[in-house]
Amino acid sequence: MISLASEMTDSKGRHARGWLFYDAECAFCAGIANWLMGPMKRRGLALAPLQDPRVGTLLGLSPEELLLAIRFVLADGSHYIGAAAVLALARELWWARPLVWVSSIPGMMAAMHAGYRWLARRRRCPAEHCAADQVLSSS
Repeated sequence: MISLASEMTDSKGRHARGWLFYDAECAFCAGIANWLMGPMKRRGLALAPLQDPRVGTLLGLSPEELLLAIRFVLADGSHYIGAAAVLALARELWWARPLVWVSSIPGMMAAMHAGYRWLARRRRCPAEHCAADQVLSSS
């Protein structure tokens, strides 16, 4: 895999400590990403759409695989997907850490994964037929 630290930099050429990759064609996802942009930037984290042609190459995934879920990748190579990505990002944002604490309650991780899958299946895709919906509904 190509190093994110060497390939993706912020607009001023600095390397980010981590990247949140989101579905820019999903209005809900893009809205949350826009809301998180400031807090993430202050912590040395960056955002990029999953549709960016570099992302598939960097992560070694096909476009269909990329759009299955959000991804959070740290500079050390740690790669989180879906609900795990939400929690990994929550560890970076002090005001979101209660979500991490709640996830340690027995059964909550399973509930969070199920909730993420439910939400991901219902996100809006611009295409008439969304490949991500097909794959998610079969899981």
